[in-house]
Amino acid sequence: MPKIGMIGGSGFDDPDFLTDVKTLKKGTPFGPLSTDLVIGNVSDTEVVLMVRHGKGHRIRPSAVNYRANLWAMKELGVTHIIATTACGSLREEIQPGHLVFPDQFIDWTKQRPSTFHEGDQVVHISVADPFCERLRGILIETAKAEGIAHHERGTVVTIEGPRFSTRAESHMFRLIGGDIINMSTVPEAVLAREAGLCYAVAAMSTDYDAWHHSEEPVTWEMIATVMARNVKNVKKIFFGALTRITYEDCTCRTAIDTAAV
Repeated sequence: MPKIGMIGGSGFDDPDFLTDVKTLKKGTPFGPLSTDLVIGNVSDTEVVLMVRHGKGHRIRPSAVNYRANLWAMKELGVTHIIATTACGSLREEIQPGHLVFPDQFIDWTKQRPSTFHEGDQVVHISVADPFCERLRGILIETAKAEGIAHHERGTVVTIEGPRFSTRAESHMFRLIGGDIINMSTVPEAVLAREAGLCYAVAAMSTDYDAWHHSEEPVTWEMIATVMARNVKNVKKIFFGALTRITYEDCTCRTAIDTAAV
């Protein structure tokens, strides 16, 4: 049986959609988690919920302990992770409120540990296709079934933050092939691959970043407003995907086997 992890951003700090809820405080070799884990059920599926930025969004993106969060998920037997994130749109057609299921990322971070393996153990993990294709397909099928506006592919640029982009940077990210921009997908996706977890992202476009001159530059208030209005669609994706996820052989689980030197 699969056990599903959900790593939520803004708007996902209320576990009211789970039953038989319990809270688990857990330590890791990499330090503390963003929050205590919330464990519960949706129908017959066990779910582990992690709020990436802590209660009340108190942890800035660069300070999130991604390694601890993913390690804890793995130790609890999680097999699949659906991550949610707010993102800025770098394309006219990706309108605020639309969901995107990215298939590629560009790492523009500068100071985040991106591997569990340090010291005398070197691991060159393959992330040519950094998101689980089977899990992405399930999210796409669910969005279609629910009639939710979405984009099946996209390249997410992850920047360091916590500041937003300049207009020049925003235009540059468009030129190098970015479709959406956020502050959290890397190194989360990389660590999930090292841990052998199937990982996919449901990204909600909240704004047009700074490139779109007909719109106001992005603010935190703008993001929070759009997320609050549309978070129900992301929850629909999550619930609908749960019934479609099965435990099958997947290259996500075996990538580490050929990665260690």
